[in-house]
Amino acid sequence: MFKKLKALLFTNQTTRQTVAKNTFWLTVSDFGGRLLRAAVIIYAARVLGVIGWGTFSYAITLAAFLTIFIDFGISSIITKEASKHQGKKHLAEIISTSFFLKLALLSLGTYIVIFIAPHVTTIEEAKAIFPIVALIMIFDAMRQFGFSVNRALEKMEVEAGLFILTNICIVVVGFLFLYLHPTVKSFAVAYAIGTGIGMAATFYALRKNLEGIFSNFSFKLMRPILSAAWPFAVSGLLGILMINTDILIIGWLGTTEDVGLYSAANRIIQVIYMFPGILALSVLPSLTRFATENPEKMKRAIERIVTLAYSIAIPTAIGGVILGRQFITATFGASYAPGALSFQILMLTLLVDFPAVILSNVVFAYNRQRNLVVNAAIGGFLNVALDILLIPRFGIAGSAVATLIAQLVSNRYLWHIARKNVNFEILPHLKKIIGATLLMAPASWLFLISGMNVFMNIGLSVAIYFLLLYRFKEPTLEEIRLVIHPESPRETSTIQ
Repeated sequence: MFKKLKALLFTNQTTRQTVAKNTFWLTVSDFGGRLLRAAVIIYAARVLGVIGWGTFSYAITLAAFLTIFIDFGISSIITKEASKHQGKKHLAEIISTSFFLKLALLSLGTYIVIFIAPHVTTIEEAKAIFPIVALIMIFDAMRQFGFSVNRALEKMEVEAGLFILTNICIVVVGFLFLYLHPTVKSFAVAYAIGTGIGMAATFYALRKNLEGIFSNFSFKLMRPILSAAWPFAVSGLLGILMINTDILIIGWLGTTEDVGLYSAANRIIQVIYMFPGILALSVLPSLTRFATENPEKMKRAIERIVTLAYSIAIPTAIGGVILGRQFITATFGASYAPGALSFQILMLTLLVDFPAVILSNVVFAYNRQRNLVVNAAIGGFLNVALDILLIPRFGIAGSAVATLIAQLVSNRYLWHIARKNVNFEILPHLKKIIGATLLMAPASWLFLISGMNVFMNIGLSVAIYFLLLYRFKEPTLEEIRLVIHPESPRETSTIQ
């Protein structure tokens, strides 16, 4: 039993098993690591108060925005090129050249944070921590570069350990610094220390794979890398306008308190957004191969993967709308209750975002990056325009509505492009999932009006939902069973 479990979780065997293994470890990494970090974030939000938390969130959001620019799509190019199996020498040259390109972009990003950002921000309190935020950005960008190399090797179990280690350091140092000196600057320093330790550990763990990082630089690869990466980079930059830029615009048009309230709600949404991101990263190498080798497998794989994403998104979105206010106040405290409506509206974006993340990788697998740019441009610019229009009148709830509308419009285009490449169908696969959700929702509402603790309510609602899926014999559950017992004679999975 131990040998089977070890092989399942630490060895790449079949495509399905490798996807499942990578999904498992990325789930452990992101959910485990971010749940650890959530503890110190919730504590910081309570200790620093809405205004202090708003200041920190504003500065960190700026760093996150620039980190996307610094990456410039390079991480995805490394993962994609490695999946083509063109030899170790080629991969070493890709890694080395990408590393130097990233250093150049990182230098520009650091200059912007330290010397330009203080002159354009409207939140005075944030100016004092911008140099510290620059350090966080540097450490995080380099750590993410290391993770991209690791993903190219399809060894997500290594990434999981490193990510959890990083978050343990952030949590431990964060609690300590907040206890000794509960200020925004103290928490920012703790965040930088934890991220720095994570970066150092990542480079140490990958030291053998990075041996030629300074000697394998290739001028001839610069143009192909930048040519392949820029559409993905622009897509990422524009795409972040639909989420993190909300906070920057709220800081410009509203107050620091508004930033704190919206950021608290948005933090939870970002954690939930991890699921499709994890799934997308796990299946990208397989989708890249299917796109050129087996169109029929590509079709079946998309239908299974998007259905799996919806099986989480639909009940989570409906449950979030029902329990949103109670969840926010129970998590962050009563002072964050004014942000509950924004949270409930943002929960509806799961219905759009979950499949969109998967379909973006489908489009990327077919080298249609320019379509991703158009998709992101539609959503990004529409979100900014609607923010400017709705925030002055409706406050942070208007920003949440802007995000929802922008995602609906832009991802309608994304579905169109994906289906031009692969003629897949999703709706016929969702009947049992929708049915189970419609039966779960009244139970959640009855638990709510009876005064049940919100976290107990969530646990019981999840149990009811999955019991209904089991009763309905939902095929998604069978796919999970086949991963655990691949030798079963009933194997019918499409992800071979």
